[in-house]
Amino acid sequence: MKIDEKYFQSSEMQANQIDDVLAGDETVLWRDKPDKKAHIAAALVKSLPITILWLAIDLGFIIGISYGMAKGAIPLAVLGFIIPFFCLHLAPVWMWIANLIKTVAELKNLEYAFTDRRVIVRSGVVGIDFKFLYYNEIESVNVKVGLTDKLFKVGDIYINAKSSAAVLYDLHNPYELGAKLQKVVLDITTDINYPNALRPDHNPGYHTSYDDDPFGRK
Repeated sequence: MKIDEKYFQSSEMQANQIDDVLAGDETVLWRDKPDKKAHIAAALVKSLPITILWLAIDLGFIIGISYGMAKGAIPLAVLGFIIPFFCLHLAPVWMWIANLIKTVAELKNLEYAFTDRRVIVRSGVVGIDFKFLYYNEIESVNVKVGLTDKLFKVGDIYINAKSSAAVLYDLHNPYELGAKLQKVVLDITTDINYPNALRPDHNPGYHTSYDDDPFGRK
């Protein structure tokens, strides 16, 4: 076998799309992005009650202290302590805001794909990250639909593999898509362990039926 010494060499830092990480004969069977409105709404709702309660309590103290200073009951010198204290004490609010900003910034880079070999998750805020989960390593596929998901008619697909895990957020038709993915995983895993050609007549095993279009592109 001849080794190509330039196989791993590349000068293109912009090769960061899903198509750029495919093997030569790898085929994309399905690809999609999260529903934008649903994804942002989920980030807004996450921890929102606690954030509002925390902010309301702190604002109550701030208003009370400001009123006391205006009346001269509290010396202005305590500002040196009060300002840093509330900057730190409002950490849950800053964290909620930071998570919302991160969600919006990351949304443009979020993309999911199922190929004839693996699941690919593209993400990232500054740089682009890729996560690969090969079908024969996937152990479970679960679908979860929360309150905001129900409002926007989307759902999340949770994928657990032997050495990794991924969540595909806010996808339309999550139940149908999850069922098809489960079938592909079962068919491919079964065929690897019990190839159809090697199954004896008295022990046919699973009747797998994986084809080149399991997600209905045609």
